[in-house]
Amino acid sequence: MFSGPNSFPKFKFPSSHVNSYLGLSRNKRPPFLPPNNPSSNRGRVMRDSMMEHELNSCFNNLMVCGGETRVVYEWRDIPMELLLRILALLDDRTVIIASAVCSGWRDSISSGLTHFSLSWCENNMNSLMLSLGPKFTNLRVLILRQDKPQLDDNAVETVANNCHELEDLDLSKSFRLNDSSLYALAHGCPNLIKLNISGCSAFSDTALAYLTGFCRKLKILNLCGCVKAASDKALKAIGDNCSQLQSLNLGWCENVGDAGVMSLAYGCPDLHALDLCGCMLITDESVIALANKCLNLQTLGLYYCQNITDRAIYTLAHSRSRRNQVHESVKEQGLRNLNISQCTALTPPAVQALCDSCPSLHTCPERHSLIISGCLNLTSVRCACGFQSHRQVNTH
Repeated sequence: MFSGPNSFPKFKFPSSHVNSYLGLSRNKRPPFLPPNNPSSNRGRVMRDSMMEHELNSCFNNLMVCGGETRVVYEWRDIPMELLLRILALLDDRTVIIASAVCSGWRDSISSGLTHFSLSWCENNMNSLMLSLGPKFTNLRVLILRQDKPQLDDNAVETVANNCHELEDLDLSKSFRLNDSSLYALAHGCPNLIKLNISGCSAFSDTALAYLTGFCRKLKILNLCGCVKAASDKALKAIGDNCSQLQSLNLGWCENVGDAGVMSLAYGCPDLHALDLCGCMLITDESVIALANKCLNLQTLGLYYCQNITDRAIYTLAHSRSRRNQVHESVKEQGLRNLNISQCTALTPPAVQALCDSCPSLHTCPERHSLIISGCLNLTSVRCACGFQSHRQVNTH
């Protein structure tokens, strides 16, 4: 979903209409293109020349679906569906320029543009969003990731006031944003499914809790580094309001404790991925609640959670074993990625028991989904692949 300076924006349009304009079948290669032959420069020149000639011919005699012949004399006469097909080949910067060509192009882009990114913008992102927000009202995905702070609250408020169908919003590293942005999004964008506000350190837990009361469809939420926003109070609100949540990043949110994680476990049973790296307040109680309530958990980050002991790891292992006996389908899921780096209280027997009960966890270099960096006492832990390799080495 992320767009860069050379990526293509996404438009919604009926491709069958465009193919009829160009006289093409949906499943057929354009008849005017000779077979690909990368080694032949002459072939490429011929193809380009033939394509240009054929497209010029198509533009001169476009057929509208009703059978009525329509001659295009100027760019503004191009049917909207064909215009959007052309614009889909352009990067986001060029689309902005195209939207200013004429009112017809502006209206077509406004109604058809669904995915858009300004992450390439090094300056003036705020001004651009103030200008474009009222035009691009059908956006579903908007990427406003920044390398340096540019966005202010008024730009986010413009988005919230105009882009009511927004489902995916990336505001990462927006250090200048305050709570008013979250309040505006709560009222203007209730259909949000994915929200990335990582690094937005000024947001409060009160504003985040308020947002979850309106954006109840959230499935993916990134709060990494949101030290003030990610608290037990906010996590309780997420557990109460966002039952569809599947992925949550709480990396380095130092105010997160057991009460908040347990609220998540009980309120968000469909969690697939949870990153608690650097949440140093959590204990075994958090992991035990996750093991017992979040049966679909596949990715868990516990880096530097030094209060985690063998008790939590054994609970993860035993809960998987019990579910595998009752629900055969769950066996194919289980934990697939686990980071317990710097969890120095853990011992080899407990981690080995977990590795044995979760066959998707690997310590072998080829797959390496069980991360134990900094735990020198765990070097003897091996996955099934590791044991096999070890036996082969000893045999030879």
